[in-house]
Amino acid sequence: MSEIVDTPPGPRTWQVSWTGLRTVAVLELRQRVRSTRWITILVIWALLLGAMTTLLHLAFRRLGQGGESEEVGAIIFGLIVYLVLSLGSLISPALSATSVNGDRSAGVLATLQTTLLTPAEIALGKLGAAWLTALAFLAVALPFLGWGFLDGGTPPGRFLITLTLLAVMLLVVCAVGLGWSAITSRTTSSAVLTYLTITFVGVGLPVLFFMLAPLVTTTERRTVRDMVSQSAVWDPRGQVWMSNEMNGDSPMVCRESFQETTVTHSERIWWLLAGNPFVVLADASPMPDGNGDDILSSIRTNVRDLRLGAPAVQDRCADWGRMRAENAAQQEKRQKQRQALNATWPYGLAVNLLLGTTFTAVAIRRLRAPAAKLPRGTRVA
Repeated sequence: MSEIVDTPPGPRTWQVSWTGLRTVAVLELRQRVRSTRWITILVIWALLLGAMTTLLHLAFRRLGQGGESEEVGAIIFGLIVYLVLSLGSLISPALSATSVNGDRSAGVLATLQTTLLTPAEIALGKLGAAWLTALAFLAVALPFLGWGFLDGGTPPGRFLITLTLLAVMLLVVCAVGLGWSAITSRTTSSAVLTYLTITFVGVGLPVLFFMLAPLVTTTERRTVRDMVSQSAVWDPRGQVWMSNEMNGDSPMVCRESFQETTVTHSERIWWLLAGNPFVVLADASPMPDGNGDDILSSIRTNVRDLRLGAPAVQDRCADWGRMRAENAAQQEKRQKQRQALNATWPYGLAVNLLLGTTFTAVAIRRLRAPAAKLPRGTRVA
């Protein structure tokens, strides 16, 4: 008779084998295939994306009749990318937010835990199945993304990088749902907490940035360029320009003065935006040829402007006449400063991957058997 060795659960918690991962993933996928609910959601997803993409093309084609076709194509592609990311963040939590506590309530999880499968294999197998399902939604969205790409204005590198990051962001969302499903005992609670977490990362971080902006706003003495009358003189006591002519018909010129002005030090809190998935996508996407007026390029430029902070000279002069060349030179200098900055997206991607890894590790630890403590009313088998 062979000897039975009782292996402590600790050392085997993090062991992973391809066979174990495949076994759990196949079980999860077969369970999803037997259910017609996710197929219905997939059809609704395709119809919704198709309708909204068609409306975007019709609207921008009419508005962009006088503009460049490639510029309109880049705008449409960026909007479709953010549409896929937004809708995917709403659907993906439903794929994993009930995977652990739902099986525990049904008495299925205990059966898996009594096998030779390790907690890491169970958790990662469930995560892999949820991610593959999310990738099925991304595959359905691929024709609509390709439609925007074929309109022109989008480099092939931008298309491939955007597609890759969309898949990574969906993986992070599934990992967050898996973690909450292992932490909470009720499926409703895990679903709500997953949506709150994703909403905070996608919407809450920008809101928090703008809420903290007044706290980093100060009054400082800086050089300010104003469009004033040629006969005007600067009154340092009143902090205003005074005109010497009564009729006010003197030509307007751009003049500098050293005055107190409000300055927002966005360079101190810009990092709050780095972890936002929309910022990660925008900053990682290569700039297209042209003026870069699409949504991805605009977000990339604005975030890097926030990293630089307020310029040393505040220019309030209008972009007209003799001032046009000076303003163009200053804008070119600002653009070179933005290009000299390190990319923002590696920080944001690292934050998202850390978030997903943390929730996955929590799920693995919560799947250890025997469990030290179970929530009240939890069904074991």
